[in-house]
Amino acid sequence: MAVIDVHTHMLTREYLDYLTQYGGPKYECKPTRAGQESIYMQGAPFMTLMPEMWDYDARIRDMDAAGVDLAIVSLTCPNAYFGDEQISATAATMVNDSMAEQQRARPDRIGWFTSLPWQYANRAIAELERTIADGAIGVMVIANIDGMNLTHPDFAPVWKAIDDRSLPVLVHPTAPLGTPDMSLDEYGLVPPIGFMIDTTLAVSRMILNGFFDRYPNLKIIASHGGGTLPYLAGRLDRCHEMIPACADVIKEKPSTYLERIYYDSVVYSQGALNLCVDVAGPDNVLYGSDYPHNIGDMAGCLSRVNALAPDVARRVSDANARRIFGI
Repeated sequence: MAVIDVHTHMLTREYLDYLTQYGGPKYECKPTRAGQESIYMQGAPFMTLMPEMWDYDARIRDMDAAGVDLAIVSLTCPNAYFGDEQISATAATMVNDSMAEQQRARPDRIGWFTSLPWQYANRAIAELERTIADGAIGVMVIANIDGMNLTHPDFAPVWKAIDDRSLPVLVHPTAPLGTPDMSLDEYGLVPPIGFMIDTTLAVSRMILNGFFDRYPNLKIIASHGGGTLPYLAGRLDRCHEMIPACADVIKEKPSTYLERIYYDSVVYSQGALNLCVDVAGPDNVLYGSDYPHNIGDMAGCLSRVNALAPDVARRVSDANARRIFGI
């Protein structure tokens, strides 16, 4: 049994310099009060920069220590969602090319998700085609694209192109809409709470919007154990039953759609992972670590997977990823 990590990140110093140059005033790179170099959105820190984020030798060393065989790496937020069309396309290209280069150098250890300039559909589709030809095995998308919902009609051509290829898509959160209004700059609330809000809202809207019926071939992976979706499955069903607006589009219960998407194991208690497996089913949960973020935990996430029943652990750590990525 191998171990495949589907939620793990890399970037480059070149990308950070580019974000610093063109991402303002929305995005800034600066130290927190504790002195940790971080990326801020609208004044709220949401990502601590770790040196392993651009050091593939350190990544392989840490994978070996934790017992992880293959990492499917992705760019994290804010991805390429800043600047004009050329800036966004350039940001995506520079990171995609770096990941493709590392995959060619380490084909048995590195796979990658492509990043796209989603705000510009034609450029996004062109980059999708280019990077799939260059070895990408899935697509990364942030749960809101510079403040636009994933179900926005402008993105429909991109979703169709991905659906036509039956690709896995990692939906990763960023600071949610309304971050300043919710004072998420206080106490570092974006990673523990804001991210969960962002994923939960994005996927709930996709369910109620009929998105999964329009794009039946997508393999959506909801980050961080689906945010709060496993915990809210019953509430979504009850509201679908009792609130007409929740049943305007879909007739099946929302929980049936929760069984059609995938979840990673980036949760930090055994009970949370057990609930995720119970709601999703053992064939729809995948090992992820969130390495090398400061709250990422390759060994801890894997230990909780290994504490599942042996057949379930085998599927979560290896077989499910091989099936949906075709590797």
